[in-house]
Amino acid sequence: MAENKRFYITTPIYYPSAKLHIGHTYCTTVADTIARYKRLAGYTVRFLTGSDEHGQKIQRAAEERGITPIEYTNEIVATFQNLWKRLNISNDDFIRTTDARHERVVQALFQRAYDNGDIYKAEYEGWYCTPCESFWTEQKLGDNHTCPDCGRPVELVKEESYFFKMNKYADRWLQFIEEHPDFIQPESRRNEMIQFVKQGLEDLCVSRTSFDWGIQVPFDKKHVVYVWFDALVNYISALEPTIDGDTLTGDLYHTFWPADLHLVGKEIVRFHTIIWPIMLMSLGLPLPKQVFGHGWLIVDGTKMSKSLGNVIDPIPLIDTYGSDALRYFLLSEIQLGNDGNFTLPNFVQRINSDLANDLGNLLNRTVAMIEKYHHGILTKCDSTSEFDTDLVALAMQTVTDYEQHMEHMELNKALKAVWTFISRTNKYIDETTPWILAKHSHDGDEERLQAVMYHLAEALRIIAILVSPIIPSGAPRIWEQLGLTGFDKITLQDATTWGQIPTGTKVMKGEPIYPRFDIPEMIEVSSDIEKEKGTVVTNTEEGKPVEDSTVETIPPIKELISYDDFEKLDLRVAKVLTCEKVKKSKKLLKFTLDVGVEERTVVSGISNYYEPEELIGKKVIYLANLSPRKLMGIESYGMILSASDFSEHLEVTAIQDMAPGSLVK
Repeated sequence: MAENKRFYITTPIYYPSAKLHIGHTYCTTVADTIARYKRLAGYTVRFLTGSDEHGQKIQRAAEERGITPIEYTNEIVATFQNLWKRLNISNDDFIRTTDARHERVVQALFQRAYDNGDIYKAEYEGWYCTPCESFWTEQKLGDNHTCPDCGRPVELVKEESYFFKMNKYADRWLQFIEEHPDFIQPESRRNEMIQFVKQGLEDLCVSRTSFDWGIQVPFDKKHVVYVWFDALVNYISALEPTIDGDTLTGDLYHTFWPADLHLVGKEIVRFHTIIWPIMLMSLGLPLPKQVFGHGWLIVDGTKMSKSLGNVIDPIPLIDTYGSDALRYFLLSEIQLGNDGNFTLPNFVQRINSDLANDLGNLLNRTVAMIEKYHHGILTKCDSTSEFDTDLVALAMQTVTDYEQHMEHMELNKALKAVWTFISRTNKYIDETTPWILAKHSHDGDEERLQAVMYHLAEALRIIAILVSPIIPSGAPRIWEQLGLTGFDKITLQDATTWGQIPTGTKVMKGEPIYPRFDIPEMIEVSSDIEKEKGTVVTNTEEGKPVEDSTVETIPPIKELISYDDFEKLDLRVAKVLTCEKVKKSKKLLKFTLDVGVEERTVVSGISNYYEPEELIGKKVIYLANLSPRKLMGIESYGMILSASDFSEHLEVTAIQDMAPGSLVK
């Protein structure tokens, strides 16, 4: 574990756009998760994001609206800041290139590069893409003189400009990359950049005279500093250094520079891994330790683009599903460095399955059982049960694996490790059968039941710590429902030791932390037909196998049907996602089933056999293509198959305990 270490992480400063899209959220969510993890692991963290507000594109957009450029950018920057707030982004600073602190540093560093002989004046003539703010040679243009990046028309520009001597540092850059193989990640981006530099670098245009919305060149007021010598400097200007000749000083600068990680989209890797390091070489300043180029977020197989009309606004997603849901999907679905695909059905299915069912139901079931069996009070008990030992061992291994994956920025693997532990904890409930222990508490099982409840709560305590960088809204709510305090002071070290919940802690049942979505509304069923369509799941009462039924109770085999008739039946394995009693009914339970391709609502008349919490997470045999039937107001879709011996036993999930001849219905 790190002690007294610092970590400086940045995202690109985003160019003001009139429309937010979900792609804006990805990079910042990844950076925020890494920053939160580093704080959890004991680092002093500085997390920077911001906005890049200068340039011809902004000036033209403002003129079209009849307002000043700063008025235009003020409006749009406010939408970004609101989005970060809604996403629970924990940035320590938000830099704007219109800030006076930024202008001061840009002018000082531009002057230094000029004084070093690395900036010179010349006349530029070439093709310019205003939306991308990029110059292109004739050879690199697309068809009909279009930008090779965005496909829009380019303009022929001729103006006096200052140029930065990029090629002067090409050999030095190649040597640096060879000596620092981890500087550009992933490796595929590194190889691309090496090939780019080996093909030869052109000097970089670093000033413009055709517009005036920008930072003035300190020694030539006709010119404004052009985008990359302006925008890239934000990583240093945000640290507000004092500049004395060739020396930069100041507490923030001294503490956090060089940056530990620039996290950027793969489309701007070239600027951050070639232009920015060469600028710093010219200025005699330390280079950042690493630049990581992440992939794009793809919507239905196509890179998001306003021109293609496939932009998804993140605000309605957050309003409907919550910020944790969006964060979790982006981090779990995408391997950092690769492209990721977003579709709304996959998004909803994933958050229902992982957040609402796996994690949310684990918390709900645990707290409900502790309240039911022990009035909400936890008691720490020693136990030698193999189930307990296995759970504790996996918890400790999960913390180790999680830390290793997070340190290597393998966020999806870290989440997978945690969710494997969550699944194991859900299975622990099935293995220990607390509802059976509760029935026999007077026979000496009370202490065992207390141990089971404590192990469930302790597992959730560790889970809450590990998921806190990913789902920062839900994690403290898990903590609160466990009756714990001081969540803002937790560290990763707190997850490395089992048994931290003190005896006497009282759980506090709350609302489900993650609701489910797109589940058909359940309506009441009449008791007159409960028997006709009732079916469902779980273990035998008291966990004991039932003796074989007598021959007299076995019904005769029905008349023969054709194979074609049987082929019409669509039998599936389904997982019980939710289960609860139907109000005003003594026999009915209502279920939500995951049938693989969608979720279904089913009603079963087996409340006399099972408690709802026993069934969640069980797998059943499901007849999927039975026509839905409305039974006293309830629309029931399909049927869960069960086996019955026509006495007191009904079984779905463990039919091996049923007697031969038991009827499946």
